[in-house]
Amino acid sequence: MLRRTLGDRVAVSAIGLGAMPLSIEGHPDEARALATVHAALDAGVTLLDTADSYHPPGGDTGANELLIARALAAYGGSGAGRDDILVATKGGRGRSADGGWTVDGRPAHLRRAAEDSARRLGGGAIGLYQLHKPDPAVPYAESLGAIRELVDAGTVRLAGISNVDRAQILLAREILGDALVSVQNQYSPAVRDSEPELRLCAELGLAFLPWSPLGGISRSSLDGPSGRRADPHFAAFHRVAATRGVSPQRVALAWLLARPGGHVLPIPGASRPETARDSALATELKLTAEELAELGE
Repeated sequence: MLRRTLGDRVAVSAIGLGAMPLSIEGHPDEARALATVHAALDAGVTLLDTADSYHPPGGDTGANELLIARALAAYGGSGAGRDDILVATKGGRGRSADGGWTVDGRPAHLRRAAEDSARRLGGGAIGLYQLHKPDPAVPYAESLGAIRELVDAGTVRLAGISNVDRAQILLAREILGDALVSVQNQYSPAVRDSEPELRLCAELGLAFLPWSPLGGISRSSLDGPSGRRADPHFAAFHRVAATRGVSPQRVALAWLLARPGGHVLPIPGASRPETARDSALATELKLTAEELAELGE
């Protein structure tokens, strides 16, 4: 498994596992969820991404974190040892009873949320704690100050931010210093709005973790007898996949890994073991210069 670093602090697998689908609406049963996490670990994945808000509407806060803790406790496979696995969680968002998403960046809430997450994940410092989203009702510097306090207190080892723009990244770097190692924004072959943030991360030596890195590619197909046409964002990915004999999802992840800077660590979600294994194999797919040009460098 190819490895990349979070900042210059910790090396993890270049492909992570986004655990969100294992606990929100439509989630698999416990046995399949655990099998999915274990399949990722067996494939060499050492970065697991969760959040305290990953639960169904009306469900219990931290359900996904507890699932990850159970999966790690039950793991006896041939993948990395527990000390090599980094669990990244997030605080600052919630779920409403009707299925919506809320945001709460108050320092008191973030401190309490991080302490609760640490307990759910088994105690000890949280490997990577990410401020899930800026709260428009709270000055961003105040929210970041709470994360700084958590780092200083030893509750959190490394810090990250999510759903941010360039100015917010620069402010976070000022307040968090070297503790800031990552930025998690939406980014995929179809959604490239965060190109400026991706480039800034490369300049600052920060890891860039795209969420929703596949962005609907599974719903596209090449032109065929059915007459269904591929999404124009994904047609080239399907053509390269067909030529290589691999899934379009694997090509999309390989494209992300090939982005300039070598600092992109995709965290594709999975709810089946076979999906987790296929995503991990993207680290072995080296795209040619011609293929990258076709996919849109």
